[in-house]
Amino acid sequence: MNTAARIWGLNHRLLTAVMNSCSEQLDELGLDTKEFFVLGEVDECRYPAELAARLMMPKASVTVYLRNLVAKGFVQREIDEGDLRRHRLVVTPDGKKALDRALATLSDNFEQWLARLEAQERDELQRLLEKLLRHQQ
Repeated sequence: MNTAARIWGLNHRLLTAVMNSCSEQLDELGLDTKEFFVLGEVDECRYPAELAARLMMPKASVTVYLRNLVAKGFVQREIDEGDLRRHRLVVTPDGKKALDRALATLSDNFEQWLARLEAQERDELQRLLEKLLRHQQ
């Protein structure tokens, strides 16, 4: 396996392990993993098509997750005053609370993984990830 594929695979395994380690806690908050990611991007992407593009998910999947989030009271659809034919998405106060708790849970779980690194290694990891994402399209 070439180096790039190996690094990608390791990164994917780490992120999957972290998400799996907190999936039960996310369930208790009323979120599955995909809903968590969708909810986390609503403030940046107010329209379902934008969410699908940003998350690189099929539009139909995003629609299902949004329906679930609306049913749970975490997201609401509002008429876009700039274009009355469109609805934009808004995170509700309950959605904000659930997202904040989910992010705290994720952070706590990821901290357990990061604790295996020395402070300078953590700083270097952060610097490298920021460098890789700096020119993200």
